[in-house]
Amino acid sequence: MEISVDQIKALRDLTGAGIMDCKRALQEANGDSSKAQQLLRTKGIAKAADKVGRETREGLVEAYIHSGNRIGSLVELNCETDFVSRLPEFRELAHQLAMQVVAMTPQYVDRSQMPAEDSRDPDEVCLLQQPYIKDNARVIQDLVTDLSARVGEHILVRRFSRFALGE
Repeated sequence: MEISVDQIKALRDLTGAGIMDCKRALQEANGDSSKAQQLLRTKGIAKAADKVGRETREGLVEAYIHSGNRIGSLVELNCETDFVSRLPEFRELAHQLAMQVVAMTPQYVDRSQMPAEDSRDPDEVCLLQQPYIKDNARVIQDLVTDLSARVGEHILVRRFSRFALGE
């Protein structure tokens, strides 16, 4: 099947994947854009899993203060290079994570931080397992993994803190 440049460009705009990766995914999916997106997501998750052991010493700290100035959060998001930490997509992810912390009040970054005696549902108290506030079909870990696959670096939520008046 012949894949047009417009199809490749549209898929690239949606996913942020490389041109050749988009072309291969479209060929494998017989031109079906949604199947190609799923293929790229699967490959991206595999690529991101390969990067998990890498050291993350760069990144940023994002602050979010909710309207009314009564509640806010700080999130430390790390990556491998300062180049990635300056990308608008990286900064946007940090901002979305800070908003998630304010809205959902997680207690831990992920399940590995939960004490054994804590019987609460990890989907409620672990930031990376929580449903994303802007799209309940996705969890926060999906956002981090997607960006990691797009930029080709390991991305890690190191820590966060939530502040509210009276707490």
